[in-house]
Amino acid sequence: MFFHDKRLQYTVRCEKPNPLFARALQQAIGGVEGEIRVCLQYLFQGWGFRGPAKYKDMLLNTATEEIGHIEMLAYAVALNLENAPASMQEEAAGASSVVGAVLGGSSPTASIETLLGGMNQRHLLSAGMAATPENCNGVPFNASHVYASGNAAADMYCNVAAESTGRVLACRLYHLTDDPGMKDFLSFLIARDTMHQQQWLAVIEEMGGSAALPIPNSFNQANEATDFSYVFVGTNQDGSPPPAGRWTQGPSLDGKGTFSATVGVPHGQEPVLGPARPDSGAQVEQMSAKPPA
Repeated sequence: MFFHDKRLQYTVRCEKPNPLFARALQQAIGGVEGEIRVCLQYLFQGWGFRGPAKYKDMLLNTATEEIGHIEMLAYAVALNLENAPASMQEEAAGASSVVGAVLGGSSPTASIETLLGGMNQRHLLSAGMAATPENCNGVPFNASHVYASGNAAADMYCNVAAESTGRVLACRLYHLTDDPGMKDFLSFLIARDTMHQQQWLAVIEEMGGSAALPIPNSFNQANEATDFSYVFVGTNQDGSPPPAGRWTQGPSLDGKGTFSATVGVPHGQEPVLGPARPDSGAQVEQMSAKPPA
């Protein structure tokens, strides 16, 4: 069960509407780094969680918080579209050299057609000056980057990555705007991304950290091809040695092996398939071909 409070988690204000920035904010809603992604990721991880109840509770608490982040971003998009006539698009593009540069214009005063293509027309045509569940290019969110594997450690590493890329995006948006209200709001999202990175890392530590690797640690490593478990393979065409680093020498991070490096060589056979079947729709020449000796 979920409950709703009509007040936002944090104050969202916009001093000067900017339809171009409204479009950019859509990435934080429906982009692969966005809040819909992490919200659904934590919900499905929580709903399917098998293990200590505290981790399920933690996931669902954070997932519910992320619903509020989507709400705030949708409101921020709407505020940036508030009373914004079409003529404001040119103003918005020319108002900031950062906006002009990042959105692709050759100069701060480049025409709107040479920037992002202008405002997201669906904000007006489909949503009546409101946010949509899509990214900054108008591609609907499709959940292809929602990871809920059922393995607690694997999911926590996925969550760290999600919050890291989300924080990168929020920081870029922070530098893209000169609106004090938007900067203040984004500073809140950036702070929450900091906490969420830390909490998922804390779960990984509580589960044993690197000592709990490899994932899944329930699989008997004696059943894997152990000669290849801790060997870095270089694949430079000229056969030169692979780059040396922490991953090529010394004890492995899980403490169960020793890193080494080698130049990659084929260990298997050349793949050869039999002739095409008569009912496969292939050419006659394919069906009569004999495999090489």
